[in-house]
Amino acid sequence: MKTREKILYASLALFNDEGEPNVTTVDIAAEIDISPGNLYYHFKGKGAIITELYGQFEFELVDILNASLESLTIEDRWVYLYVLFERIYAFRFFYENQHDILHRAPELVPRFRRLLARKFRTAVALLTDLREAGVLAMGDDEIGMVSENIVLLQTHWLNYSKSRAVSLSETVVLHRGVFQMLSMLMPYLTEAHQSAYDDVKKIYHANVGSLDQ
Repeated sequence: MKTREKILYASLALFNDEGEPNVTTVDIAAEIDISPGNLYYHFKGKGAIITELYGQFEFELVDILNASLESLTIEDRWVYLYVLFERIYAFRFFYENQHDILHRAPELVPRFRRLLARKFRTAVALLTDLREAGVLAMGDDEIGMVSENIVLLQTHWLNYSKSRAVSLSETVVLHRGVFQMLSMLMPYLTEAHQSAYDDVKKIYHANVGSLDQ
């Protein structure tokens, strides 16, 4: 692994584990046993590292959001959403300190807004597909409203989980995020698909256990 890649890898781990505001470039250099000057040769400060990491996250998430959602089973949709939440979790430092980071790096603001818009369009496509398949009974206004709520959940679910219970494992946090998201759709199930909520609960139980976690 080249030095630049080591810097990014170590930075991401430290930002996630220690909290981005608590990590300095000196900490990052010490983590991979290089001098601060060597780090500065590759990145002119912590802001440049954050911008590079955000670019990686953006690329990975957009790739997931562009995946086809047509004709997926409930289990397939669960896996898809789990992968989506997993990528967010992998770069969780950004979501946990989003406001401060965007304030310090205003060039990321339009990029993050575009990412939110992409999440919204994916949610609309998902709900529209389920409506056309006869699974959901939703009008266009309801699809728009629920899609906004889905993006809101994806954006803030980590901070909520962290505030509610600090001892939850990564697996529980991710599966609960997926369960909470799919639960938003339950009030709109058509009569022929009322059993879908039981299917969703079974998947959650199989992966995590009790819904109380």
